[in-house]
Amino acid sequence: VLTRRRFRLCIHNIHTSETITMFISRTAVQPFRSHLARRFLTAKAGDSAAAAVATSTTPTSKTTTTKSSLGGDEKLRLVVAVGGNALQRRGERLTIENMLKAAAEMAPTMASLTKKHELVLTHGNGPQVGELALERSGATFDILGAESMGQIGFVLAQAMSSSGVTAVPILTQVVVDAYSDAFKDPTKYVGPIYGVHEAQALQQSLGWTIKPDGEYFRRVVPSPAPLEILQIDSIRTLLEHNPSVLPIACGGGGVPVSRIPSNPQTLQGVEAVIDKDACGAKLATELEADAYIILTDGGGIWENFGKPDAREMSEVTPEYLLGTKAGKEFPGSMGPKIQAAIDFVQNSKKPGAWAAIGDLKDVADILEGAEGTVVKENVESGVVWRTGKAGPKRKETKDPPARA
Repeated sequence: VLTRRRFRLCIHNIHTSETITMFISRTAVQPFRSHLARRFLTAKAGDSAAAAVATSTTPTSKTTTTKSSLGGDEKLRLVVAVGGNALQRRGERLTIENMLKAAAEMAPTMASLTKKHELVLTHGNGPQVGELALERSGATFDILGAESMGQIGFVLAQAMSSSGVTAVPILTQVVVDAYSDAFKDPTKYVGPIYGVHEAQALQQSLGWTIKPDGEYFRRVVPSPAPLEILQIDSIRTLLEHNPSVLPIACGGGGVPVSRIPSNPQTLQGVEAVIDKDACGAKLATELEADAYIILTDGGGIWENFGKPDAREMSEVTPEYLLGTKAGKEFPGSMGPKIQAAIDFVQNSKKPGAWAAIGDLKDVADILEGAEGTVVKENVESGVVWRTGKAGPKRKETKDPPARA
């Protein structure tokens, strides 16, 4: 019986012939309605296995996403973020040819996801926007961000079309606070990677702010938090009314703009690059996505990365990551990815929402819980470590690959 405020659940124990009645609030039972309905409607009379499943359900606790449910038959709404580095693998030159090759390799995997799930694709632009900045020193980063969004959007749309999927890149503007403290401490990595000596020379000659990114060095620019995605209604409309089309949105974190205080309807560009993972988390939250998947070229979240005793997290709670300050301890660009995953899980209004971080080539296995790291609520002991997998070796060289 489903009333305005309560749901009465009656479970019959076939072994004791007893009936258990539970009253649960409408809000608490909502995530389980579809799941329970499927089980009770398909259960055969006298099927003890189905009865055992029903009696073991605890609807008063928040839904826990398990390995089977990540890759189950349910249609999910997914926001998938592809890093700019995933379109230009470390060790390869930053060229259009390599971007086209990487996109073509990625497209069949994304196409397979669109057949089973609702999908919105977003992407990074760090290497690409930084390269454009080298070519056009007079252009501001809002203009360069828009250019890189068009460039990468075209490359991805072309690759998806070759895999039978129509993709629509959306030039997305994202409102930021022009007076944010982010402008005092630049953190967003852009452009190619440099060795230590080249990085020092560029810092001194051009006045750049440069920070370590793994074993190399890269330029960093201000990265204010995304406050408002201006095209969110267009993205939602396309997703809901034309599900055969793949929206590509918030590329590179979106074009940063701010509202003029004296006339809030008037927008102006901002000299910054929004972190695409943070913007992707906001996009996934506002679209009420079931999951937010961050794909990169470095796998999941590792403890003691690059060391002999390295081990990868299989499942982890936001509280564990925050309690151990894992996001802040991870070097380079991994920290913002972890924080974005935490933000989505904690801010999402979707019951059982989860985030994942993993390698681009492992996206199918990530959905099955077999690769990468899943961030979600209700993980026993806060973290589950993946067994039987050796950690990646950290490179010692400080010499970056040659650039085009």
